[in-house]
Parts: sequence; C-alpha cells; structure tokens
Amino acid sequence: MNDELLRIFKQSEIDNEIRNEEYGKWGVKKGLRNEDNTGVLIGLTRIADVIGYKMVDGKKEDDEGRLIYRGIPINQITDNLSEEPIQGFEEISFLILFGHLPNREELRIYKEELKSHYELPVEYLSMNILSNPSMNVMNKIQRSLLMLYEIDDNPDDSSPENTIRQGLNVIAKMPAIMVYAYQSKHHLLDGGSLIIHHMDLSRSIAENILLLLRPDGKYDKEEAWLLDLMLILHMDHGAGNNSTFSNIVVSSTGTDLYSCLAAGVGSLKGPRHGGANIKAFSISGDFNNPLLLCVLFDIR
Repeated sequence: MNDELLRIFKQSEIDNEIRNEEYGKWGVKKGLRNEDNTGVLIGLTRIADVIGYKMVDGKKEDDEGRLIYRGIPINQITDNLSEEPIQGFEEISFLILFGHLPNREELRIYKEELKSHYELPVEYLSMNILSNPSMNVMNKIQRSLLMLYEIDDNPDDSSPENTIRQGLNVIAKMPAIMVYAYQSKHHLLDGGSLIIHHMDLSRSIAENILLLLRPDGKYDKEEAWLLDLMLILHMDHGAGNNSTFSNIVVSSTGTDLYSCLAAGVGSLKGPRHGGANIKAFSISGDFNNPLLLCVLFDIR
C-alpha cells in the first residue's frame, strides 16, 4: 500500500470508530462476553460444560474450574481411566459423541471403525501435504480438512448419519494430517529431515501421534498416557468458546462438515484463542514434548 492510500486508511479508522459506550446503549454484545466478563449464553447442550465462575448477589466471582462431559466431572472420568491399554481418547470421544460410556463390545466396534479410517490415500499425502507445506501448521490443517471434501463420495449430505460417518473419518485421520503437515514444514521450509511413518492399526490415537512424530517412532508408556490424558482434557469445552461457536455458525447454514471444521481451526489459530498455545511452544520449541504437541494443536 502506498503512503497516500495508507494515510487515507488511517483517517478512515478514526472516522468509522464505534465507541465502547455505544455497545451498552444499544445492548450489543462485544464478542462472546458480557460487560461483567461472564459468558454469553448462545445455546443449550448436553455434551460439555466449563465452569470457571459463580454469581454471588448478582456479581461474578471466580470459582474452582470444572470441566463436565455428559454430566460427569472430568476428575471422575480421569480417575477411572485404565493405563493399559491406553485408550482413554477412544472411550471419552465415544462418550462425547453417543452420550454414554461404552461397554467392552461397543468400544471394540468403535475402535475398529476408527482404525478402518486411519490411513490417508497415497495421493492425498504426496500431492496435498508433502508437496505444499505451510509456514503455519494450523493453516495446513485447514486446507487438508477441505481436501477431504474432494475425496468424500457424499460430502454434502448433512444428515446425522452421514455427519457422524464424516466426523469419525476426520478423527481417525487427524493424527496423520497434523503430524505430516508438521513434517512437511520441518523438511521443506525449515531444512530438516523428512521422516514419514505409517499409522499402526495396533495402536491407539495417542500412541500413533507419538509414533508418527518421533524420527525413531519410539516413546514410553508414560508419554503416551500423558498425551492420551491431554487429548481428553482438550476434547470439548462447551459451545461458547470461539472455535466451537464458529463451527455452530457455519454449520447452521447447512454446509458440509469439512467447511465447518476448517472455520473452527481458523478461529483456533487466532492469538486470542488457541493461538496462545503457539506462545507455549515458542518458549520450549520441543515438538517431541507430547504435552506441548497436544496444546499446540488443541486436538478435539
């Protein structure tokens, strides 16, 4: 932009400013927060809730944070996770999606369905990820999600049955998408080595993330358990956070699931939302740290 046009733009910012008091005058919300910093009620859900404050005599007071999935407090969920085999993400994603904890047979059926969608098509990996890296992995995840639309035989069917089919496919493929996106950037833009491992059908989602991430494919059980736990904690935070709200807004038009998810990832990238996770990563820079990996991608 040349200097004269930049000067015009700067003046237009001043001329078109809306003062804060105007929002209160007309009862307009600024984002997803009220003036007292309480959350704006945008809908009803039986899936998840986050409680971080309480109202006392009409005033907001900080409270001990609570995360609730399907009516079950998160500490109750995590206290009952088994460390062997590591499958907490699979169990609790079933709970989130279907409303109850799976029995042994239901969990087996669910895990088999996920495993059937683990692998990316060969041409998808070579043409859409490895040959076209992005400086920001979140942007690459967006584009990769939209590419899944192209290989879906029925991408625009928004029926509940087809939506759950598409959602399970995305859940299963996300470890490969996000780690391959990072490996492509690491190799082509950062000058590192390119090492690609295939998903292992005998391993869980958390274990496969570590398998794909590590050059030698090695990790210990404690790392896998920790990542599995972090995946659960990041799974759902209710409908009022920015990225989930973005999904709700876009899905209300009846568009395809991939477009909805890409919108949510775009929101999550922002520095006022999940983009803050980038700062945590920049402090360490250790992409082999499973905790930072999960926080960075905020996998849900």
